[in-house]
Amino acid sequence: MFRPGPMPSPGPTATYPDLAGKVAVVTGGSRGIGAATARALADNKAAVAVVGRDRPAIDAVVRSITAREGRAIGVAADCTVEADLEGLHRLVDEQLGPIDILIAFAGGGSAGAPVTTSSETAAHWRQVIDSDLTATFLTISEFLPDLTTRSGVIVTMASSAARQATRASAAYAAAKAGVAGLTRHLAGELAAAGVRVNCIAPATIENDRIRSWMTEPARRQLAAGFPLARLGQPEDVAAATLFLASWSSSWITGITLDVAGGRIMA
Repeated sequence: MFRPGPMPSPGPTATYPDLAGKVAVVTGGSRGIGAATARALADNKAAVAVVGRDRPAIDAVVRSITAREGRAIGVAADCTVEADLEGLHRLVDEQLGPIDILIAFAGGGSAGAPVTTSSETAAHWRQVIDSDLTATFLTISEFLPDLTTRSGVIVTMASSAARQATRASAAYAAAKAGVAGLTRHLAGELAAAGVRVNCIAPATIENDRIRSWMTEPARRQLAAGFPLARLGQPEDVAAATLFLASWSSSWITGITLDVAGGRIMA
């Protein structure tokens, strides 16, 4: 029987020369997948706006980028608040210029709230739909004029919960399925303007939250259930995102890419 070895360390960042000089906004950029994506874009010489709600965490990501001679600014914004997004847009325009790449990753996981036990309340449903689906729509709407004039790229964040039944809440599954549907719709609508829109759907990613919730033996047991016998790392998702943001995927739009260790095969 195959037994998983140690969880892998991040490998070298892939290089896409066409990303150099581009301006990118990464929402949900203060931790985990978003932070790894912001660093990877900066390593490819893109100028990056790191967006989140936790100022110290944002600043830490920006410092990690500038320490390796990357260009980044940090902006605190709530992507469910239109005024925050307008302020974000102004700051990015002033400090970096019009954007070429929008990585709309703001949102978050949701603990199970079974509908059958009435744990899925109306208030929880609205909060999750707002934070994961409405935030994506509002962020794209705010930056769409830049992207349509520059044949830009949008990458959104779904989840394996949108692709198959999991222990996530019904609200989270619906919100992430909505993100995938919004992505497909926009890809069709914006193709004539040369804007590509794709979606990433990760399965379990070993981030700070997972490490705080689960012991290492429990994480190894969970990893053994994946065909590739390990949990995903934020850098796995960042690498897929870089590909979708680059010209290497120039004939790809409207897809949802499962970064799921073989858990989802379709």
